[in-house]
Amino acid sequence: MEDCLFCKIISGDIPSNKVYEDELVYAFTDIDPQAPVHILIIPKKHIESILKVQDGDFQYVDAMVKAAQKIAAEKGIAQDGFRIVFNTGENGGQTVHHLHLHLLGGRYMEWPPG
Repeated sequence: MEDCLFCKIISGDIPSNKVYEDELVYAFTDIDPQAPVHILIIPKKHIESILKVQDGDFQYVDAMVKAAQKIAAEKGIAQDGFRIVFNTGENGGQTVHHLHLHLLGGRYMEWPPG
């Protein structure tokens, strides 16, 4: 999608602080972090939301979760715990309509989240 913020980040048209990249996903630090570690993990294929994931797309979701595991270990938050979140739709807090996984850690996570 030519007007998608995350597609522009993947293409390099918009700069980001890259944390991880492989053939399926790209991860970067959130510009408005809600925890000491706040990484966004996005598929390189434009998928609007978790509701739009189709049978052939689950490889991207798998790669996103695997990336979260690797990044959590690298950032030193795997031992104490972390949170991963897919925001979906307006009431779910999704502001960019490109599937993305939030990896949050480095502090105690309250429940309910808000």
